[in-house]
Amino acid sequence: MAEPTYEELKARLSDLEKQVETKTKSGVMQFRVSEKGGVSVYGLGRFPVTLYYEQWTKLLNAVPDLKVFIEENKSKLKMKEG
Repeated sequence: MAEPTYEELKARLSDLEKQVETKTKSGVMQFRVSEKGGVSVYGLGRFPVTLYYEQWTKLLNAVPDLKVFIEENKSKLKMKEG
């Protein structure tokens, strides 16, 4: 079995980067543990959202109130086209 050439490896890397970019742009969310121990959510925007355990717990507990707040303020909110 022959070793791949530099150009073949470069092309494969490019293909993989495009696949990751497509998944992220298509709205697929991914979760990862950051180097500092936070949970990062990829796929919401250009940059990941990273919070620590306690912050995620606090946010998740506030989801019912957040949903009400968003609906009450929907007319003031901008919708992202996409």
